[in-house]
Parts: sequence; structure tokens; C-alpha cells
Amino acid sequence: MLENIRLSFQGIWSHKMRSFLTMLGIIIGIGAIIAIVSTIQGTNEQIKQNLVGAGENTVEISLYQGEWEYEMEYNGIPEGVPLVADEVVEQLKEIPHVENVSRYLSRQDYNGVYHLNTGLSGGYVKGVDTAYFDTCNYIMKEGRGFTQQDFDQYHKVAILDEDSADALFQGEEAVGETIEIQQEPYVVVGIVTKAKKFEPVINSIDDYYTYAQDSAGSVYVPATTWPIIYQYDEPQNVVLRVESTDDMTSAGKAGADLLNGYLSVSDTTIQYKAKDLMEQAQQIQELSSSTNTMLIWIASISLLVGGIGIMNIMYVSVTERTREIGLRMSVGARGIDILNQFLIEAILLSVTGGIIGVILGVSLSLSLNYFFHIATQIEPWSIIMSFAVCTFTGVFFGWYPAKKAARLDPIEAIRYE
Repeated sequence: MLENIRLSFQGIWSHKMRSFLTMLGIIIGIGAIIAIVSTIQGTNEQIKQNLVGAGENTVEISLYQGEWEYEMEYNGIPEGVPLVADEVVEQLKEIPHVENVSRYLSRQDYNGVYHLNTGLSGGYVKGVDTAYFDTCNYIMKEGRGFTQQDFDQYHKVAILDEDSADALFQGEEAVGETIEIQQEPYVVVGIVTKAKKFEPVINSIDDYYTYAQDSAGSVYVPATTWPIIYQYDEPQNVVLRVESTDDMTSAGKAGADLLNGYLSVSDTTIQYKAKDLMEQAQQIQELSSSTNTMLIWIASISLLVGGIGIMNIMYVSVTERTREIGLRMSVGARGIDILNQFLIEAILLSVTGGIIGVILGVSLSLSLNYFFHIATQIEPWSIIMSFAVCTFTGVFFGWYPAKKAARLDPIEAIRYE
């Protein structure tokens, strides 16, 4: 076996340029496949993170009327929609992969939140419970959070996120100041920020409309004070924190089904639905899947051409070395030895081309990310698969020429001119 490997290396090295040109199809094919796969994986991950956010494993479940969120301001409180009771929260926590649950009320307010003469147009006002900030992965940046006393004694206090603080106070100190929500004074006691910062990558105007979040921000108040500024007994939203982004779809659907089981509405279009961002990400990914598949097929054609090139060059090599084959067989080499020699030579050509192709593909992926800011993600399985494909290509396209060499008649081979 070692002798066959030595002879195979010798055969390749004695025709370096021809061997390199033979490997070129393999190099281009493997390099292209790795670059394309890494770009597909990187783009898919970017889409998922743009929609979901880095480490943001939360699912919001809201009341809908048809395809749109139920508008309390215009439609009033719907009949047959009960408040989410404590025992329902405990049932939601029992859903597989759910780590925490919170209830909250929400209104998008275009002209009801002010600090002096500065308004928060289009911002959200949310009435939250004690578990909300922990569930949604918020941490205090300034001031304090809500205390149990704030809830029990209906304290008119508010917490701002960074966007609403910037919009209302424009860089000035916010904690301790008073804002008005529906003409009711609320004292700002804190500012929250996400535990993990994440900004979606915006490469086009379409990306902006797809991913950009409302920049006006949110104002949070204790849920018990909600009737002071809006209405009693408004239906609540629910937010679930799950173990990973992969659990969001199943947990969201299970949570919505559980809440819908408590509805007794006459309008069947009114029901709870999960804002399934993971499903949106998958739909966007599927839109580009046909293009990605086509690119992989184009790269695969290069591999096929490379394989045909190996077969062709092995035929030439067998023809050129017919006398050598005859001499080896005349001194005791068996047909299986000749078969192994040329098969190993074909595999070496293919695998060497594959190694160069992997280096080319990885370099190209890193370059696309560094110079053009195109999201790429190199997957180890694609490199392992590349070597497997190269080995198979060498065996498949090298087998017939090697078999032909092994079947040569020693006497006829020695006489070959």
C-alpha cells in the first residue's frame, strides 16, 4: 500500500501543471460550495437575529381580531375575554421549554405622553406586572424598578426605556422628573435597557421596513394604575420567555391555544395569537431558498467537470504508462496492485484539490464578511462534507481508468509503443 501511495505521488509530481489543471474544477467547485453555504447560513442567521434579536427568546401573545391586533381604543373592551388569572399563568409556565411568564397591557399612544412641551408620538404605554422586566431580559440602567408597594398602593410612577427617555428628555436627567400620561402626572423612577444590546443589520430600504423597530420607545407603569389612565378590565397580553429561539414557535402556539380555551366571544375572529418572529424568519429564508439551491447546483457542475477531468487525465496517464504497468506486472505486481495505484492517484488528485478548495472557500467567506460586510457563517459540516465528496469523486471517476490499467496484458503492455 505504501509503495502504491509513493508511486501515486510520483505520478502526480512528475506532471505538476497537468495535475493542477486537472484539480482546478475540484478547487473551484469545493471553494464555491463552501462560500455559498457559509453565505446562506450567515444570511439565515442574520435574518433570524434581525427579527428575534440576539438572545431575545421571548414570545408575545396578543388579542387579535382577524389579522390585526385588537384595537381597544376604537373597539372598546370585547365581551367574553376574561383577564388572565394567576392559575392560567401557572398553566402557561408548565408549557415545555417556557422559563417565565408575564402579563401586560399595551397601548400605542400618539398624543397622550408628554414632558413639558415635548411629546412621545407613536410610543407605547405598557402596564406591566412584577415579572415583566425579568421575563423580557431588561436591566435597570438608572434609578430603581417597581416595588410591590408601587403595585399595592397604586403609586403613579413610571419607568422609561432608553428611546422614550431620549425622546422626552433629549439627553437631560429623567429620573425624578414628572411626565404626563393622559394628563395624569407620573414620576419617572428608572430607565431600563436590554441585557443584551442588538441592532438589526439594515442593508436596504426593504430591510428597514422589515426589521426596524419603533424608535419612539415605551413607557412602563404598574399594571394596577392602568385604570387611572385608560380603562378597567382591558384584556391583557402575555409574554413568554423560552429556553431558546428554536422553542419560540411551539411555545407561542401552545400558549395561544391555552388562552383561547378561556374565551367565550361571539365574534370568532377575536382570538389570541403569538407574534411568531421565528416563523417570519423562516418564511423570509424560504423566499431565497430556490436561488440558493440554484447556486449550489451551479457549483456542483464545476465538481462534475472536475471529476470528468480526473477521469480524462487518468486515461491519459494509463496510456502513457502502459509499458511501466507491463514491467511492474512482469515482476510480480498483481492486478489489484495496479488498480490501487491508479485509484489512489485519482483520490489524491481529488482530495488535494478539495483541500485547496476548502482553503479558497473559507478565505472567500472571510473576505466577503470583512470587506463587503456580507454575513457568512462557516459550518464544520460543510468542510467535512467537502472532503467526503472529494473522496467519492476520486473513487467514482478514477475507478474505470484504474480498472482498465489493472486488466492490461503484461506482454502486450511491454510491447506497447
